[in-house]
Amino acid sequence: MTIPVRTLVIRAFRVLAVAEAFSWAALLAGMYFKWVAKTTELGVEIAGPIHGALFVGYGIAALALWRLQRWPFVVALFAGLSAVFPFATVAFERWAGKRGYLTRGTAVPAGTKETAGV
Repeated sequence: MTIPVRTLVIRAFRVLAVAEAFSWAALLAGMYFKWVAKTTELGVEIAGPIHGALFVGYGIAALALWRLQRWPFVVALFAGLSAVFPFATVAFERWAGKRGYLTRGTAVPAGTKETAGV
């Protein structure tokens, strides 16, 4: 049994959205200990690269869904911008899920042309 690529990318996007938010929390905690408490840099040294990798993965998944799901440009833009602000990827993932942007049936099949109501 094979799972369609679109389904895999949607699942990966959802997981990466939550993981990216958790990595933000870890990075912010690490930054607190480095800059405010001035006790250790270990949190930033560990959470920084993990957050960076999840950030890039989330961005790639968002670009893939933009293409696969034929998202409007504004939706793709908000997906990208949500990665810049702490915890916004979870909010975007919930918003997009409620509006049908993360369901398999929202994409227009390749090769079909939309008509102007005719």
